[in-house]
Amino acid sequence: MGNFPVIVFDFETTGLSPRQGDRAIEIGAVLVDNHRVIDRFHSLMNPGIPVNPFIEGLTGISTAMVRSAPGCADVMAGFADFIGGYPLVAHNATFDVRFLDGELARINRVRTNEVVCTLLTARRIYPHLSTHKLEALIRYKKLYVDGVFHRAAADAEMTARLWLAMIEDVKRLSGLSELSLEALQKLSRISRARAQALFAQGCVP
Repeated sequence: MGNFPVIVFDFETTGLSPRQGDRAIEIGAVLVDNHRVIDRFHSLMNPGIPVNPFIEGLTGISTAMVRSAPGCADVMAGFADFIGGYPLVAHNATFDVRFLDGELARINRVRTNEVVCTLLTARRIYPHLSTHKLEALIRYKKLYVDGVFHRAAADAEMTARLWLAMIEDVKRLSGLSELSLEALQKLSRISRARAQALFAQGCVP
């Protein structure tokens, strides 16, 4: 593996779209370097709006829980400092980055970090699987499950384990001993057929 530390992160939210008024209610993140987690960030956050019953049922996060949490602005200021300039990794990153950018914009901060999506990458590495949801991939790779799915801290930890496992699988499939962040980004953007062809040739994008 190349020597590039990354921040693996996950949001829980009130819905699917910040453009529709949905907000972040929990952030979990881990700093991964040299094949291990070396730092963590986690907090509930109060968006000033209630948590609907569906989200509470999915995550276990209630309106009462977020009401007693620090405000989104304070949490996101701390999270912006935590991520610094590190590359970011998330499962279904489009969703999480949408909320990250939306919450940062509320405090006049702008993300410049590169992003890699483990969902898109997994589709290139494991094209035979019928689903690439985080829980299914964790079970498929027989990775340690710590905590509950759909809670930000646990999902970030498990995504980090998946990220490390996928890097090893790409190295095995391609026959390469080192991978760059750029190569993994490119891998997530090409077709599944192209990815398999490259692996057969002993290379990555």
